[in-house]
Amino acid sequence: MVTTAIDGVGTAESVWRPWLARRTWPAFDVGPVLARRRVVVLAAHPDDEVLGVGGVLRRLAGCGASVVMVWATDGEASHPESTRFARSRLGALRRAESVAAIGKLGIAPQAMHHLGLPDSGLASHLPELIEALRAVVDVSDVVFAPWRGDGHPDHEAAGEAAAELGTTLVEYPIWMWHWASPDDDRVPWARARAVTGIDLAAKTTAIAAFATQVRPIGPDPADVAVLPPHVLERFTRPDELVFQ
Repeated sequence: MVTTAIDGVGTAESVWRPWLARRTWPAFDVGPVLARRRVVVLAAHPDDEVLGVGGVLRRLAGCGASVVMVWATDGEASHPESTRFARSRLGALRRAESVAAIGKLGIAPQAMHHLGLPDSGLASHLPELIEALRAVVDVSDVVFAPWRGDGHPDHEAAGEAAAELGTTLVEYPIWMWHWASPDDDRVPWARARAVTGIDLAAKTTAIAAFATQVRPIGPDPADVAVLPPHVLERFTRPDELVFQ
């Protein structure tokens, strides 16, 4: 895993949008996904799945796909310096938010698995994560997971674990949109597939369910929103991008 620094305000959406508008990638075809027995959606933290592929999930729900949700951590370390909530309480809140959010996308999962591995320490628990996933995932499943080069160590660990399963893997970027730039040669653009015409209203509503992330959790500087408006702009486009 090669972790990329995630700091500052990142690449502005005003830079991404014109570049994306000029690019044409092959369309992501949900047909082969629907032909499989199940879809397993892996997130390192509650909200990864909605930010990265909320539009895909909405489309799969509309097609009646059988979906299994797996969250590797509870996201309890999202506000490491805050004293507003104990970590266990914040993790419980984020679990509840994730369930509410996928419901707003129309997902009625066949199963939900909150693995409870340590937030911000997933890379140190890779064998446990792989073992837990093998107990859930069948080789006939299609697995959606964070991209292995995403720049966040937990995202990369989740992607690495998913890649060990021997299933059809679809990777979704999240923090890449922050640290990368158009034509960045660290990004596998040749593997990019476009998910066009997503139900943006449903995705936006689902994102709003993550109250602990999109709004301050308290009055102190340590309580600020993890996903402020300039970050959310990158996830409220009419299209999504996955790597296949």
